[in-house]
Amino acid sequence: MVSKAEYDVHAELNVSVEMRDGTKLATDVYRPADPETGEPISDPKPALLDRTPYNKRGRMERHGEWFAERGYVVAIQDCRGRFESEGDYYIFANEAEDGHDTVEWLGQREYCDGQVGTIGTSYGAWVQSALATQDPDHLEAMFVNQGAANGREATFRHNGAFELRWLCWALTLGGGFAQRALDDSDVQQRLANVDVREVLADGPVHRGQSPLRHVPNYEEWAFDIMESGNAEDDLWQSPGVNFERFREESADVPTVYAGAWYDSYTKATCDNFEALADRKESDHFLLMGPWTHGWNAYPLPSWNKSYSGELEFGEAALRDYQRVRLRFFDHYLKGEGTWDDQPTVQYFRMGTGDGRQARDGRLFHGGEWAEGDDWPLPGTEFTKFFAHGDGSLARERPEAADSATTYEFDPDDPVPTLGGNCSSYISYEPREESILEYPLGERKLLDMTGRGGFDQRTREDTYFADPPYRPLEERDDVLVFRTPPLEEEVEIAGPIRVRVFASTDARDTDFTAKLVDEYPPSDQFPNGFALNLSDSICRARYRGYRDHPDFVEPGEVYEFYMEPYPTANVFGEGHRIRLDISSSNFPRYDVNHNTGGPLYGDREYEVATNTVFHDREHSTHVELPIRPRE
Repeated sequence: MVSKAEYDVHAELNVSVEMRDGTKLATDVYRPADPETGEPISDPKPALLDRTPYNKRGRMERHGEWFAERGYVVAIQDCRGRFESEGDYYIFANEAEDGHDTVEWLGQREYCDGQVGTIGTSYGAWVQSALATQDPDHLEAMFVNQGAANGREATFRHNGAFELRWLCWALTLGGGFAQRALDDSDVQQRLANVDVREVLADGPVHRGQSPLRHVPNYEEWAFDIMESGNAEDDLWQSPGVNFERFREESADVPTVYAGAWYDSYTKATCDNFEALADRKESDHFLLMGPWTHGWNAYPLPSWNKSYSGELEFGEAALRDYQRVRLRFFDHYLKGEGTWDDQPTVQYFRMGTGDGRQARDGRLFHGGEWAEGDDWPLPGTEFTKFFAHGDGSLARERPEAADSATTYEFDPDDPVPTLGGNCSSYISYEPREESILEYPLGERKLLDMTGRGGFDQRTREDTYFADPPYRPLEERDDVLVFRTPPLEEEVEIAGPIRVRVFASTDARDTDFTAKLVDEYPPSDQFPNGFALNLSDSICRARYRGYRDHPDFVEPGEVYEFYMEPYPTANVFGEGHRIRLDISSSNFPRYDVNHNTGGPLYGDREYEVATNTVFHDREHSTHVELPIRPRE
């Protein structure tokens, strides 16, 4: 049985924790207290550490109280240069060392029994993996929810392209709560008045001319990420960004890697588990739900929601985030048997619903929980589905000696993003009130892309879409390959790989791939429903995860390898498996200007003529992780 709420809580706020370089980080410490006296108990308890750039108060404070009531010491810390902590903020630059020093400080307190576990989501997951590279002596367990693995390959950048969410984050939750903005209402007002949608539409922005010039240290790291693509650059090799590089020396402690099929860290979560479960002796677990990025705020007893975008999964999708974490730490820090029945891999198998229209007009895609012993799941059959000249997608390799489809890619008219593995594509709601009348922390955030599963058709509220609003497949620059209606259901679970064989008349261009579950028309969805499952992009100059740019020769055929994020889905009988290929997905990724110019910041652009091959020698295909039918 998990720990019960039997203690009062004693809070010591803004404790100053000194780092190795003398910088002091503000830390709130919540301790179990005697219910009658309110005084902290003398019995040492295991500790939990949560490090955040989002302010250690508010909902974070409630998490601290919740675990302290159940017999844990909880430390919640503002990261360096954020809110009450000293120092200059450069994203993830100091998190490995700062995290290590804080774990060791916490483990040596008289109220701690020497065991420290770590918790946190998103940025709070990044900093856990960062400190783990330093292998702190007192670190004993980690619950890493939705975090990164290698920032250059699939987080900051993605196979060469830049994920624009980081510019959006810098302009909103980042720069808006920089210490300079918190100390200067004029700076905060300037950032509050920025419409990120206009910034992206007018882009690219430039150093010294962007709204971030009001918080120069934020402008510096944002442009470093946008402009730097070479693997040996210090940014991409640091223990705060590239955990993959430090896996051998990273801490060997029981760890849960938790994530979601529509999260912005789906691939990294699965990659971390797959690599470290094999390398480490401690127990490692993978837990993947159908959700989007983030989690519901305490005290709601659910892990995110029962829906993602325009999909409804039903009550089966809900999980109690707090109690799952409590079961894990009770087992590994208190010696209780609360995690004994947890499978090594637990994931939500999407797509077992009946496709009816559920609440709020969502498609009932449904699903159920499943489990396994490893990832990828044992018995998975990696099966290639080949693109053919007639627009079909089939297991048979094409026999044609010459077969290709050509389209024009205009950087000034990119394919709009419609949901998917998105987070932080946000802007503050424009307000007439001053920052004093309507504080930044209370302002509504506007979502530009949507998160989760969406019918792949533009509508009036689709960012960067113009009328007439229509399915993306009707665009001239989107190539669609689909199977015939399935005679029996096909289940997939695991990593996805795409190889596009293509040429271009430009020195550099992009290719994109998107896996779609195509529902047939029904009474409630008369146009069917083209459900996005996962997507990816490949920038030509960095194709094949190159360390350095290697521009293509116009007219030459190259292989463009992509890894759309892993997923688990059942394609129902009568559905079609569909592969969409194009050259943009905006604003999920920055748009290639096709000139071969700077990686970011080029103000010139050219229309590229791109050709995708689907012949016997150059067989464009998607490789799916097929599960045996039960």
